[in-house]
Amino acid sequence: MADHSTCPPLTRQSVQAAHKRIEPYIHRTPVVTCSTLDHLASTPQAKRCPSTGPNTASEPAPHGSTKDNSTIASYTAKPSVRLFFKSENQQKIGAFKARGAFHALGRLIEENGIDSVRARGVVTHSSGNHAQALAFAAKTFAVPAHIVMPTISTPSKIAGTRSHGAEVVFSGSTSEEREKVTQGIIDRTGATLIPPYDHPDIILGAGTQALELEEQAMEILQTSPALAGGGGEGSKKKKQKGLDAVIAPIGGGGMLSGICTALHGTGIRVYGAEPSFEGANDAERGLAQGSRIEKVKTLTIADGLRTPVGAIPWSIISDGEKLAGIYSVSEDEIKAAMRLALERMKVFIEPSAAVGLAVMLYHEGFRRMVEAEGGEEGWNVGIILSGGNTTMEAIGKLFAKPERVEERAEGVVGLDGEKVAENVPG
Repeated sequence: MADHSTCPPLTRQSVQAAHKRIEPYIHRTPVVTCSTLDHLASTPQAKRCPSTGPNTASEPAPHGSTKDNSTIASYTAKPSVRLFFKSENQQKIGAFKARGAFHALGRLIEENGIDSVRARGVVTHSSGNHAQALAFAAKTFAVPAHIVMPTISTPSKIAGTRSHGAEVVFSGSTSEEREKVTQGIIDRTGATLIPPYDHPDIILGAGTQALELEEQAMEILQTSPALAGGGGEGSKKKKQKGLDAVIAPIGGGGMLSGICTALHGTGIRVYGAEPSFEGANDAERGLAQGSRIEKVKTLTIADGLRTPVGAIPWSIISDGEKLAGIYSVSEDEIKAAMRLALERMKVFIEPSAAVGLAVMLYHEGFRRMVEAEGGEEGWNVGIILSGGNTTMEAIGKLFAKPERVEERAEGVVGLDGEKVAENVPG
């Protein structure tokens, strides 16, 4: 990996330079909208009953009154919310991870030369999306790739990684087991480690999607009066505003910290979204306690988010000037958001990609904040759909019947035979 001392600074300008470097190798993924989800995002989930008395501070105030001056139970939220979905599920290898992999490998080649990199090869450890991304990037440059994957990795992600010619080596799912296997490959082959998220080059590459989203959302707003909000001649004279906020999933934090870096200084707020199941919300809890949580053991359905935040991403997301907050959602809320994406938007995503939409639709704390901050013009919110690497069989199993947690840990997942899932990078 390129030495930290020679890496570009973590700034918006460096993200822009990273985008130019990787542009020939990635897709400029589309940004899509959905009026149905805009309506849902603009409608409170909690309804007030006239007989319950005054609203508490924890609930939004309704608008209007009945004939007897009692409060209306059903009302439309204020402000209106317009959603812009960055479809990284349509990125090469089916996830945003291609951005970081191409940037990190490209920088390594620039610093060491292609012959040296090919002679040594590269290695990483990942549960799936970074594994496929690095395998694909390495194939593009004819560089040997060794990928350490936990035995609980999704079969489709294992197959995808192998399809790009990488050597897949299995390990247990704990950080100690994975790192031991990875170090063994480095000792045997001299391969250079390209980590999944905890490196400046990965962070800068991941942040490039935010530059595209910012620009694409503005283009949509300028050409779609129905989405722009307001109306009349007066609104035409006003400068068209773009995004107000972006919500992105967080696991190891490479993507979220990259987006924070890319959008810092633009006025666009950045929020993180993560699952709460079995303590998977380590970033949210870490911010609350003021220190990074270094171990996570969870079998959340959002399998790409089963890892704690890395040290470098933490230094960025713990800066209140760069990250506005993190919110967590339940397994049922993730599934509900995923169902809406599949059935209403006709968008094929994996559970990890649904957490941002789940926060927007179902987290009452986040919704109250939007109502308080949105103003008369409403809020334009970007949602990162981070990946789509799942299968019809997995989706069918997820929605067919109430799922047992044990079913997520089939087979022997640890070298000692224990069925555990800890710190699995996405």
